Amino acid sequence: MSIVSSPLLALEDLTVQIRTGHGMVQPVDRVSLTVRRGETLALVGESGCGKSMLCRALMGILPDGARMTAGTRIFFDGRELGTLTEGERNRLRGREIGMVLQNPLSALNPVQPIGRQIMEPMQYHLRISPQAAKLRALELLEQVGLPRPEIRFSSYPHQLSGGMRQRVAIAIAIACEPKLLIADEPTTALDVTVQSEVLNLLGRLQQERHMAMILVSHDLAVVAGRSHETAVMYAGRIVEKAPTRHLFRNMRMPYTRALFDAIPRIDRPSHTTLAAISGQPPDLSVVKHGCPFALRCPLVQERCREEAPLLLSDPDHSYACWFPLHGRCDERK
Repeated sequence: MSIVSSPLLALEDLTVQIRTGHGMVQPVDRVSLTVRRGETLALVGESGCGKSMLCRALMGILPDGARMTAGTRIFFDGRELGTLTEGERNRLRGREIGMVLQNPLSALNPVQPIGRQIMEPMQYHLRISPQAAKLRALELLEQVGLPRPEIRFSSYPHQLSGGMRQRVAIAIAIACEPKLLIADEPTTALDVTVQSEVLNLLGRLQQERHMAMILVSHDLAVVAGRSHETAVMYAGRIVEKAPTRHLFRNMRMPYTRALFDAIPRIDRPSHTTLAAISGQPPDLSVVKHGCPFALRCPLVQERCREEAPLLLSDPDHSYACWFPLHGRCDERK
């Protein structure tokens, strides 16, 4: 699935800080990543590991009280986002970077027909007439597989199913032909069949439009076969990163393997106990030494508790572990 191209997006030491009643926390901690044109980067990890905060930092929509540190640099299509004015960032959002949120019901305006919500970004960014925007909105509704687009155009979000609302959110996100699409847990709360339909739709649109895409998920099974590269996050940091096929065959970080083992398997006998990762993610407001996964790692050793491992980088595989796994993992695609 490799495509040789220059990076469209490059993050250098992206750090987000939030001041809380318990002190300063860093939900995103010195993350460096690249996304190439036309490729999909999967960002995987448990809830609370920093995936959504990273995406919000990219979009420039951090919550109140959150800020990026001075050392952060974000380059998009040759421009450093930190040097842009707020007006320039507004023109970038929706036009060149689209985003699909995990809860379309909260993302959509409940008192506005969905057709109007699809038209708005096109009229703002592309300066096209209402008539042209409506025709394009109908085309988009058809492209994302919404039945009877002429009727759905006038529907309100509450009149649609969860899968339909997510398709509308995708139509809004791709309306202005963005170069990068961020899909933040796009199948949350959808049943398995609809999840597959939405993920297949995203993959088809990404290929047809040659968009770059960041696919955020807590489930390794979701990204298998749907991404070129996978980055695993834990406690705000990237702990493993590799081309997806290579990662599934040769996981080095115990946390990545634990996520893999937690995937339900249909080839196991019924009533088999599901594997789970013991313990809880660390409290980021409490300063700890050592590897952040040490308290939950089945292979922990004394060095892990005393010294945090750095992300060892090479062209094909990066991981942060003093005692990495070895050998092949069974491949599940």
